[in-house]
Amino acid sequence: DDENDATRTLDGQSQQKGVVQEEEQSANPLYVSCQVCTDQPPPQQQQYDDSIYIDEDDDDYPADMRIQKEEEEEQLEEDAPKKPKRTIEEELTFLERISDTRYQVQVGFVPNMKVPAEIIVNSDLQTLLVQELRDTCCIGPYAEAEQSFIPALRQAANVAALPGIVKASLAMPDVHSGYGFCIGNVAAFDMEDPLSVVSPGGVGFDINCGVRLIRTNLTEADLSGDVKEKLAEEMFQKIPVGVGRKGEIKCTEDDLDRLLAEGVDWAVEKGLAWPEDRDHCEENGRMDMADPSFVSKRAKKRGLKQLGTLGAGNHYAEIQIVDEVYDQNAADTMGIGKVGQVCIMIHTGSRGLGHQVATDALTTMERAMSKDKIELNDRQLSCARIGSREGKEYLAGMASAANFAWVNRSCITALTRKVFADMFKRTPEEMEMHLVYDVCHNIAKVEEHSIGGVMKKLLVHRKGSTRAFPPYHPNIPKDYQSIGQPVLIGGTMGTCSYVLVGTDKGMTETFGSTCHGAGRALSRNQSRKKLDHVQVLERLKNDGISIRVASPMLVAEEAPESYKNVTDVIDTCEDAGISRKVLKLRPVAVIKG
Repeated sequence: DDENDATRTLDGQSQQKGVVQEEEQSANPLYVSCQVCTDQPPPQQQQYDDSIYIDEDDDDYPADMRIQKEEEEEQLEEDAPKKPKRTIEEELTFLERISDTRYQVQVGFVPNMKVPAEIIVNSDLQTLLVQELRDTCCIGPYAEAEQSFIPALRQAANVAALPGIVKASLAMPDVHSGYGFCIGNVAAFDMEDPLSVVSPGGVGFDINCGVRLIRTNLTEADLSGDVKEKLAEEMFQKIPVGVGRKGEIKCTEDDLDRLLAEGVDWAVEKGLAWPEDRDHCEENGRMDMADPSFVSKRAKKRGLKQLGTLGAGNHYAEIQIVDEVYDQNAADTMGIGKVGQVCIMIHTGSRGLGHQVATDALTTMERAMSKDKIELNDRQLSCARIGSREGKEYLAGMASAANFAWVNRSCITALTRKVFADMFKRTPEEMEMHLVYDVCHNIAKVEEHSIGGVMKKLLVHRKGSTRAFPPYHPNIPKDYQSIGQPVLIGGTMGTCSYVLVGTDKGMTETFGSTCHGAGRALSRNQSRKKLDHVQVLERLKNDGISIRVASPMLVAEEAPESYKNVTDVIDTCEDAGISRKVLKLRPVAVIKG
């Protein structure tokens, strides 16, 4: 059954990974001691669950992928050569702080690294990364065959070993462990190098999971009385939410093929988007390399049922208020410069269709790697040569799924505009419900960047990271040329969100990329064990936030305590110079699956 196959695994099964003790810091801020290395009596064993792998903006990770992954790991464990174990002290000799906001993982940390890995974090955020190393440094061979949990630092280093990678494997401040690539990973591959690869793990299962922001001319005063509660309820009723929910937008098979190829252009033709909306979407809401013939029948079947749906996991629609403005000119240019102004943020992606495209590609690329003799440190980095048949077909299918995601967010925007029109008895045009911008989080795109002073065509993978192009870049809208590309950073449930802009330094140092959110600090399973969903909901209510959620038991997974502090992440990006703050938004109503 397609919907059951799409449901996230919630059994909470965990796998023992070793024993650790409380962190002991020396003068070296990166020093941590490992219980196994120091041969001290072990405290209670710490366990990791592999549900952290499926936490990458996905709400219906294919259950059979998890089973397949476990079977592959069992076989790899049998086949893998045993290598000497390294202590945490030995691991940390490869990690060097090169600036206040940047750490470098040097070549040699894992086998076959072509370039270093660089992590953009402050001192507080780096503690979480080193904690993972401490907890796993003595578990099995440091080749990854015996570990179903791989720390984010090691995942970033494994990406640095992929063929054709240039400059560095980069990780943004919201980095955490993912499937293959870590979440927050940015990696670029030279299109002119015949050995360069494309990896679905570098895009993620929820292809073009992204965020869009809609502005209005309403103010917080317009939401007084019971208006806010009514709006939240109407949005919850009109926008399908939750795992497996079917959409209300009618879509035939012919429509689906067209929208997969045309993206937002199709939505404009059908009256589901305004013509100006496409100008404020990344790639104008359409990737031209899309080819629906490389999207499987099963993926299309799932997509037909889910157009115009929000999904679950960390996907949401929020009514937000402009709370603080840091750059008045940039905020005014975007039309959101008034404190107290009402906006709507929508966060969702390509739903089951995108997941199926990724799942299909991983199977195909296993064969491609065998054919082309591509060796990896981690099988979850399954890939194919960019110029190979398998590589080209994946990019065509991925682009089609990306187009679906833009149309999906457009359909939810149309439903939202209608809810507001019905509530306030005014047209969306009268309320100036314009799209500020729409950004991707999980995507691979062909871009030009300077490498060693030479402009090169690169395939840039951004997984759980956001494009952040600087002022006067030709690929951003004309009306934003003077300020740079808007960057939309959603917070955790009940916490603030931010609007940023790209910078020249970011273009030079991170391929024009920045963070995408807060980034998990606890896996979903850990969150369910440690947090009470009733208390989380009560706290939101006490904070004056209207909440509508399809699966209350899953609220704990999205509680602020499950994530890093989004303000720390944003400030780190600004301190590193890769993006710049424009304004802060606070939520007053949250709609989730």
